[in-house]
Amino acid sequence: MQVFGGTVDRRSPDVCEIHYVNEDHVRIARQALSPEREILSLAETFKTLGDPTRVKVLQALSVEELCVCDLARLLGISESATSHQLRVLRNKKLVRYRKEGKMVFYSLDDTHIEVLMKEALRHVREEVDSGGRVAGQVGESVA
Repeated sequence: MQVFGGTVDRRSPDVCEIHYVNEDHVRIARQALSPEREILSLAETFKTLGDPTRVKVLQALSVEELCVCDLARLLGISESATSHQLRVLRNKKLVRYRKEGKMVFYSLDDTHIEVLMKEALRHVREEVDSGGRVAGQVGESVA
């Protein structure tokens, strides 16, 4: 949006040419908004997913559960750095762990995380041609 002298430049193609607020539409949209605490929690989840290393961890765990050593090798980072990333993901309830003897195995917290990752990846992989049609379909694998 371009602003000149405190006013909106209405010649811009992505801005309405007149100022009109449809109060009914605003009311309906306002009713559809989640409570503020949920909005904040969702924003924090997306913020957590904004780190490429954490995205790799989630992609790897969508295939099978892995221990810290396996993930560190896969990511090419230290076990300490891997543990830190897992702690961040665990605190946001994106991954969980189970202990088996002296080993700790991580997996996605639930199927919602896998669906979220698949849908986000499908969005990223979409290729739209000049006519607005999807040019290529995305595979179902998150990995």
